[in-house]
Amino acid sequence: MTAPQEPPAHATGVGSGRFRSGDLALIQLLIDQTIGDDTTLLAEADLIDQIQQIESVQASLAALQSTRIRAFAQTHVENRLTDDRTDPERLHRSVVAQVQLACRVSTAEARTRVANARDLHTGLDHVRGLHNDGQLSAAKVTAIAVECRDLDPRQRRQVDTRLAAHDLTRYGIGRLRALTRRLVAEIAPERFRARVHTATAERRVTLRPAPDAMSYLTAYVPVAQGAACLAALQKAFVQAQVDPAPLTRSRGQVLADTLVERLTGQATATAVNLEVQVTVPVQALLDPTSPLPAEIPGLGPVPVELLATSDGTASLRRLLTDQGLVIGGDSRQRTFTGLLSTLVKARAGNRCTEPYCDAPLRHIDHIHRATDGGHTELDNGRGLCEFHNHIREQPGWHTARTPDGTVLTTTPTGHTYRGPD
Repeated sequence: MTAPQEPPAHATGVGSGRFRSGDLALIQLLIDQTIGDDTTLLAEADLIDQIQQIESVQASLAALQSTRIRAFAQTHVENRLTDDRTDPERLHRSVVAQVQLACRVSTAEARTRVANARDLHTGLDHVRGLHNDGQLSAAKVTAIAVECRDLDPRQRRQVDTRLAAHDLTRYGIGRLRALTRRLVAEIAPERFRARVHTATAERRVTLRPAPDAMSYLTAYVPVAQGAACLAALQKAFVQAQVDPAPLTRSRGQVLADTLVERLTGQATATAVNLEVQVTVPVQALLDPTSPLPAEIPGLGPVPVELLATSDGTASLRRLLTDQGLVIGGDSRQRTFTGLLSTLVKARAGNRCTEPYCDAPLRHIDHIHRATDGGHTELDNGRGLCEFHNHIREQPGWHTARTPDGTVLTTTPTGHTYRGPD
């Protein structure tokens, strides 16, 4: 067994400007060749050594990508700052949107990468050096950079200097975040307090899909309110324990049921009284034995029989699908615009249909603009998030539906990206 080794800086360093497109293509070629290597003859220690080296290279490549994101942002803005009327915020959104497509990530992740690329070069020199050398992963660098986001360059350098007194390579993400947050509170207490007030104003509730026909209901609230909510739910479990009736549910089940009952006002958690859209395959209606599941747009598949036996069946509005395409729905809502909007949203799964974006659907956009003669019909509609709905109006952006039905987005640099099926 080999002793732990730190990767030498020169082996993974990615100094700015050292790489060209041809070098990156060569790296990709070497990776493609190495993936197919026979590893059966390698010892366990050798495999661990390679895993460590790959992790370092991956971190260094992320650092290299960050320098290119920064360079692109600077070039894109400089090329378009033609006069005082240019809106810097619109230029920033255009940068984020193009990075989002190039990196195949969500808009939120793209914003983070653009901000990291800026902040790492304005005060976080030590952190950036560790990132370049492959000793800090992109996730760890992000944990530090996010905590320093509201600082000015001088304050950021102070935090960076204090961080340099610690061996950050030994820290996990949570410890890095906590250390940086503590330093920020000491160095810039006013900004720290302002950030807390801003976070309070951004309190919200979100719903995300979970495996096995479940969902995550998340409340982003001040810590005192969150603790109070949990204490109230825990009190309900204590009351259930002392109730003479046999306790047939676990602690977690009681807490979850109590949350649903108190939020909805229902007598029991299963008696859902709100209208929920459900897409149901035609085959499942014609053949009760069909294995095809129904689906709640944006939350994922559910067994058809679960819907049929639910206490809230009367509140479900069915949208029929054929081979995954929405083809019709219950005629309970008669207005064309309302039904058309419902069908477009269901087809999109209540998610933004821009490539790689999973943000909640907020707008329905004409693929072929209405101002250019586009019709308001199902084939010409697509669901977008708030961000991408505004990006569409920026100069140089174009969207069109291809003959095979997919939507093609063209960016100001001429790159094209195909939307999800």
